Amino acid sequence: MRFKDRVVIVTGGASGIGRATALAFAGEGARVVVADLNESGGQETVRLIGEAGGEAVFAPVDVSREDDCELMVRTAVSRFGGLDILFNNAGIPMGPTPADAITTELFDRIFAVNVRGVFLGCKYAIPVMRTRGGGVIINTASTAGIRPRPGMLAYAASKGAVITLTKALALELAPHGIRVNAVAPVATDTPMLPVFFGTGNPEEARRRFLESIPLGRLNTPEDIARAVLFLASDEAAMITGVCLEVDGGRCI
Repeated sequence: MRFKDRVVIVTGGASGIGRATALAFAGEGARVVVADLNESGGQETVRLIGEAGGEAVFAPVDVSREDDCELMVRTAVSRFGGLDILFNNAGIPMGPTPADAITTELFDRIFAVNVRGVFLGCKYAIPVMRTRGGGVIINTASTAGIRPRPGMLAYAASKGAVITLTKALALELAPHGIRVNAVAPVATDTPMLPVFFGTGNPEEARRRFLESIPLGRLNTPEDIARAVLFLASDEAAMITGVCLEVDGGRCI
């Protein structure tokens, strides 16, 4: 087991990529803090982990709130004795919206969750990892931050910021033995997908988007989980500051 007795926080762990990754970490021996605003979904992830013989605890977290993020890390330390891996996965999407129709409230909310949430998770994880002599941070970016689509300004900008944040932190934290990487999924089959394709003609939007992916399909949550576990593992010990595109070739 690659992660036996390591302590992992997964934000956005109530569903989709977060749930799949929490289950995958637990399946390889990690003790997992499942962090999310969605208590029922988060508790279900914890139940599924326990049912499979793993160990997990739920932490109610709004990642845009500093006190919630501080408590999340304290939960990992108090329940499991430390923190080895942080997967900053929580995020919110947006439907196709012209730039001049984006409200400042929507823009600010997207950045509060998708960027500030990543920063706050890192802020409180870093001292714990530094004390332990190292650790791993993985952030969920998006191919939208590399190859934007029209109508996705705020979301694409937020994910581009996550990629730059990842690289900046990787440089700063390397002397402390903390690796920082990101994953950039293409559209993934999760509960957020209908928002991504919008309300006009979602089936046509899906068909056209699939044509832009050389491998011809969307991601599954498990595709992303496998990439995250690789980046978190000792097999990736010499990898930091990387944004791994898990996109079926869309960004080629």
